Amino acid sequence: MPREAGAYVVPRLRVLLFITRGEPGGAQVHVVSLVRGLCKYVEMAVCVGNDNDYLANELHKLGIAVHTLPDLQRSISPAMDARALSAMRRLIATLNPDIVHTHSTKAGLLGRLAARLEGRPVIHTAHAWSFSDGLSRRRKALAIPAEALAGRLTRRFIVVSAADREIALRYRVAQDAQVRIIHNGVEDVDVRAQPGEGTPPIVAMVARMAAPKDHSLLLRALAGVSAPFRLWLIGDGPDRGVIEAQIAALGLSDRVELLGVRRDVPALLAQAQLFVLISRQEGFPLATLEAMRTGLPVIASDVGGVREAVDHGHTGMLIPRGDVETLQASLQRLLSSARERIEMGQAGRQVFEQRFTVAEMNTRTLEVYCDIAREDGLPTPTEGAP
Repeated sequence: MPREAGAYVVPRLRVLLFITRGEPGGAQVHVVSLVRGLCKYVEMAVCVGNDNDYLANELHKLGIAVHTLPDLQRSISPAMDARALSAMRRLIATLNPDIVHTHSTKAGLLGRLAARLEGRPVIHTAHAWSFSDGLSRRRKALAIPAEALAGRLTRRFIVVSAADREIALRYRVAQDAQVRIIHNGVEDVDVRAQPGEGTPPIVAMVARMAAPKDHSLLLRALAGVSAPFRLWLIGDGPDRGVIEAQIAALGLSDRVELLGVRRDVPALLAQAQLFVLISRQEGFPLATLEAMRTGLPVIASDVGGVREAVDHGHTGMLIPRGDVETLQASLQRLLSSARERIEMGQAGRQVFEQRFTVAEMNTRTLEVYCDIAREDGLPTPTEGAP
């Protein structure tokens, strides 16, 4: 790269990102972190299917253009999907990106088709496949053919775990040469938990109250735990009413708090002594990384790529999908042992520092952009990687 007046001149690739929804969630946090880290090196714009304030507000702070397409929705609607596809094509033609980068299922399917029709190379990040283990056969029957067709339009896949790579190859939605594994990373924070303190210890779960999360299994397990505890459920969603009813039915109302959607999650985790994430299916969840970052031990369902972050017996405990007895025993063990909570929390913090920073995630994503740029003769930023 040429140097002028003591400074590097960085070529500016133009990248347009598509994502279906804008509310707080793992994929949305990932996009914000990606844009924040790479907008110094790449000219970026983002298109989202709704104008929820989280994603738009965070990107506007960075000076990033955000475009909304109301017809881009999660639900299947031939008329709306056709309008969304047309709008995506118009946006690509107007913004003239060098690369299109799609996130989430619906934006991924329509965005990849729009990019191909407009002659642009496209990358798709699969945050969790819509046909992963633990999902219904009916859903898989619909998702696999659609993803296999879209895979033929995709220059590169970014998967957030080795488990997701294996699933993509098993169902033949991608070829090995297309796939890059880039684990998620999260921004560091100053606050730290004190897992050995707390009377009673606070157990925290940060998750949307909807499938594939399994709040019900957690509540049933906690109902049989004799050690004292308080449970904070952070998040909201369509299953909130069902969860509230189950809390009452199990006699847990005096020990469980539903805190709703919060913007101060790091501060809340710093007050907790144990983190849990109980799910039927995951990709590579940011919530576990945020807990490890804060120095908390983690109890999590052994699904998707969770075991690529949580080391069983070292940084936390892994629970087979749907296994209420093992979950109950693990909760009892860690709620009863401040020493183990401290040791696992410290180990988790070290693993976070070594493997799951945003800088590492962004650097490896930029490498994928550069690979395509070199293949297509586009400007390639090669200095000053994040």
